[in-house]
Amino acid sequence: MRWILNRLALAITSMVALAFLVPLAVLTRQIAHDRAVDEARQQATGIVAALAVGTDPDLIERAVASTPAGGEGRLAVHLPGNTAIGSPHAALEAVAAAARSRRPTTVEYADGIAYLQPSVLDGNRTAVIEVFVDSDDMYRGVWVAWFALAGLAIVLVLGSTAVADRLGWKVVRATRSLAEVTRQLGDGDLSVRAAPRGPKELREVARSFNDMADNMTRLVDSERELAADLSHRLRTPLTALRLDAEAIPPGPVAERMRQAFDLLDQELEAIITGARVSITKRTAQTTDLVEVLADRLAFWSVLAEDQQRPNTVVGGEYPVPVNVARGELILAIDALLGNVFAHTPEGTAFRVTVSDVGLVVDDAGPGIPDPEKAVQRGHSGAGSTGLGLDIAQRIAIAAGGRLSITRGPMGGAQVAMLLDR
Repeated sequence: MRWILNRLALAITSMVALAFLVPLAVLTRQIAHDRAVDEARQQATGIVAALAVGTDPDLIERAVASTPAGGEGRLAVHLPGNTAIGSPHAALEAVAAAARSRRPTTVEYADGIAYLQPSVLDGNRTAVIEVFVDSDDMYRGVWVAWFALAGLAIVLVLGSTAVADRLGWKVVRATRSLAEVTRQLGDGDLSVRAAPRGPKELREVARSFNDMADNMTRLVDSERELAADLSHRLRTPLTALRLDAEAIPPGPVAERMRQAFDLLDQELEAIITGARVSITKRTAQTTDLVEVLADRLAFWSVLAEDQQRPNTVVGGEYPVPVNVARGELILAIDALLGNVFAHTPEGTAFRVTVSDVGLVVDDAGPGIPDPEKAVQRGHSGAGSTGLGLDIAQRIAIAAGGRLSITRGPMGGAQVAMLLDR
């Protein structure tokens, strides 16, 4: 944009400079021409005074030699009878025409011009004084003037372009700053705000952008508060279920239910705490995928044992950092594991593989017939909410990866959260 403004300023100032330069160049040439003709006229006037004294050839010859033009061989006096004293250059026809008209005239030749000044003598006779001006003398100093004008035009164009560049840089800098904060907002950073700078219009755009970002932040925070409130409302039925579980006689089933309630209570507390943090106060977090997976497998293993689902875990010998918050990673893992329990019959085996590549969950169920539709929010072919895999895909993208759904080696679905490292 800055270069475009500079080119625009250069084009405009160049046209303005040319609009003045061309007429000035023509005027300079005309002034030099008129100056040369005026000098010739002055010298011819001096010879007219000599002719008024007499037409003696010696007298006239001395008068001619006394002038600068005569000394340079550029002045001649044409007396009646075609007698010329000095150095004539003009054709006889031109001299005769000037004598008949008795008016000063100029005749142009290839190497200059001849100024012809008629002078009436006694007896109604007419003498013609010729002053020849060659082209070099006639346009002496014109090229110097033209170069000076061209240099002045270049200085003015460059100077005006430099001033336009400095003025345009303020607009460009303000535009770039606004574009940068817009890009950051598009990347999900709702804490960025634009500094109003530059012209009035850009300052108004920056203020409007800040108002929009504030409104977006308030809306997102309101949604998160609503999620926290909804999660808190689950505590009431959860407490009632816990009381019913505690009334069950001691045994393995009662113990598993109490453990499940404890884990569920912890998850609700984490959801509520995380949801109440304003979006502008959130910072980039790194979570160990292996650690969170171990914690979630401890939760799901209770249900897997109850449903008699064979399961294996591959990998997990070393940490696998993921650039998402712990709560988000828990949602993704629960979505992948919960998909197995929700959409495969009891007793179906599954396998979990974790590595630097990401997290892969294979099962021996019927598979997913339409992977594209399975990740569409609100669509489900099995009667569920259709949010699980969409949540997993969103979190995978936030972590810089992607979600892949294919048919795995166990014969069923293979859902992988790939990190694309």
